[in-house]
Amino acid sequence: MRESGLLYVDYLSYALSLMINLRYMFLKMTCKLMKIYRGKDLRKGRVSCPNQIYLVTAVTAYRKPIFCNYSAGRIVVRELKEAECRGRVTSLAFVVMPDHLHWLVSISPEYSISDVVGSVKRYSAVSFNQSLGNIGVQVWQRGFHDHALRSDEDIVHVARYIIANPLRAGLVKRIGEYPLWDAVWL
Repeated sequence: MRESGLLYVDYLSYALSLMINLRYMFLKMTCKLMKIYRGKDLRKGRVSCPNQIYLVTAVTAYRKPIFCNYSAGRIVVRELKEAECRGRVTSLAFVVMPDHLHWLVSISPEYSISDVVGSVKRYSAVSFNQSLGNIGVQVWQRGFHDHALRSDEDIVHVARYIIANPLRAGLVKRIGEYPLWDAVWL
């Protein structure tokens, strides 16, 4: 009886190790067959469509609330407006939160979304650092998130969602009290 119990345990142990090895081999083969994407790899395939409306979100480095300061937030607003003045975008709505930016924007055909967002982040970081006397301090987290709005998505609804962000965050009781936002409809 003892021998058959021992054989049964050995058999279970062997079967378990065989299953683990097979699973490992399967995962290894699957990883070779499919490309594993990381954040920087996803940006390689980013495509900008002319006159497409995008919801862009950019985050400050380490989620530091550096735009709590009105002057610091106005630097970002100035760069958003400057991008529109240069004809790179049509800005529909934006809000600069203490640690991130939401921007509803249509990109001009001559530019890519990566170029436009990169320049806004770059110039605002340089201006921010100059205003504080800093040299090369990281202001923005690398990359950004963009969502191309589908034709069936209500643009005004998305704009309202963006503008209401300070209300949902509890920063103000009325949106008129928050200074770092704008929308073409208002």
